[in-house]
Amino acid sequence: MWRGRHRTWPARLVPFLPVLVAAALTAAVCIPTVPTTRQYPPALPFVATQHWTLTTGSRVAVYHYPPAKARPRHPIPLVYLNGGPVRGISVLDHQFLQLLARQGYDVYAYEQAGGGRSDLLPMDQYTISRSVRDLAAFVDRLDKGKADILGFSSGGVVLTRALADPRVAARLHRAIIAEPGPMDGPTAHITGHKGRKSARGLAPAPTGPRSTHIPRYAVAFGLMRLGLLTPDTGLIGQAEGDNAFTAADLGSDTASAYCARDAHRIPTEDTSQNFSFSPAASLRIQQTVKDSPSIASQLRRSRTPAMLLIAECSSQVRQWATAVLANDPGIQRTQYMPGVGHHMWNGLDDNNDRAVAVITAFLQDKPAPLPNYPTRDEIPSFLHDHK
Repeated sequence: MWRGRHRTWPARLVPFLPVLVAAALTAAVCIPTVPTTRQYPPALPFVATQHWTLTTGSRVAVYHYPPAKARPRHPIPLVYLNGGPVRGISVLDHQFLQLLARQGYDVYAYEQAGGGRSDLLPMDQYTISRSVRDLAAFVDRLDKGKADILGFSSGGVVLTRALADPRVAARLHRAIIAEPGPMDGPTAHITGHKGRKSARGLAPAPTGPRSTHIPRYAVAFGLMRLGLLTPDTGLIGQAEGDNAFTAADLGSDTASAYCARDAHRIPTEDTSQNFSFSPAASLRIQQTVKDSPSIASQLRRSRTPAMLLIAECSSQVRQWATAVLANDPGIQRTQYMPGVGHHMWNGLDDNNDRAVAVITAFLQDKPAPLPNYPTRDEIPSFLHDHK
């Protein structure tokens, strides 16, 4: 200011321009634009939300679909573990659970800690081991003896690791592992074949607001995804990140769960009011899987009857599923599901009915509607033929 005292006023302000720009950018990154305390989704109109406090300390949102009275009731409760991880159960999944209940199944689902209407955990408590303990505690809380479990995507990882733990496996009657992610660190580091072409890059871009259009969240989520910020970063809190993240932020991830042929008719999976995803907690759990040692030797001792579901257009690395098949002697059948992507029950055509058919046939120990494929001996040829 002293050196510019003989200049005109506009010229005196030029040295301050970089400071003003820096201040504006700092404010854009540092000032929250959503509430910093968790804003939970409103209640669903078609099912009551219960909240159970498990012996692990997790307080989870629980949904119950009683069996239809017009159908024979199956005595074993069926528990659904959704994908994510740390994502709310979508309306599309709720519709599928209702379909199972109409077949006479007593269906329960819970949103894993931090997801949907379940309470948050301290960031350092989000681990794959905690997720497995929560599953065991949930079955205990049901107090109906052993339970059948359907685990999808990251829920399939929780279920696989539960089968590898004899204390948890003792609570399970039958297990259905659908499109699992990597079960442990060695599997997570496999780079290999994927399924037939998905709709990624072909489907129209998702519509709706995106938190990543706001500098604060674009910076935070981007750096976390690149591994340059840890999930427990102080830049944004867990609750604020959950409140900010939208379905449109998932980008092409949603399209990757559908076959290329469905690119222009991908269904709306959820409502904006119900959608919930915790990016930081999800990354934290995924990292604990990557850091975990092999569970193959423990899984080889599993005796719980199990079934593996693999989608034709899976966006998952094929070896994530075949590693489970190769190491779990309890897997009695594998069902390769033609014409569907990672999200197998998606409301398109007869996909839901076909998924129900393979699931109910296994739970009732009836002949499978599809060939048992691939078998363990067919894994090498399966990986070669279904790229």
